[in-house]
Amino acid sequence: MISPNPPASTAAGTRVAGLSATAGRVLLSAIFLVSGAGKLAAPGATLATIEAAGLPLPPVSYAAATLVEIVGGLLLIAGYRTRLVALILAAFAVATAVTFHAALGDQNQMFHFLKNLAMAGGLLQVAAFGGGPFSLDDRLGRR
Repeated sequence: MISPNPPASTAAGTRVAGLSATAGRVLLSAIFLVSGAGKLAAPGATLATIEAAGLPLPPVSYAAATLVEIVGGLLLIAGYRTRLVALILAAFAVATAVTFHAALGDQNQMFHFLKNLAMAGGLLQVAAFGGGPFSLDDRLGRR
């Protein structure tokens, strides 16, 4: 029989949960930071990719994507406005999947499409449960 009241959490369990939440935020942010740094390192190639996708105003799209990836990645690591940042990054991951990886007949593109959806799923978990006890949100009294 399942108990209606879960057992009280222990200090060790709370610490593991906090470390897991922090590790999750750091690992999720890594791909955004690396991608944003890549955009800064090769703006011409990034602009060409944006133009090839047919997005309007490629320089604005480039700047917005770079800003979202770098600032969003850093805020996610810090755990500041974690729920909002995670929602923005999840939406960005889905938009990127649909815009740049929709050629699902190509196995590589399907992999990237599914990777972006998986990242969005992880980010939605962060949005649902917050940044955890080792976050700026927790320090500032935001949950």
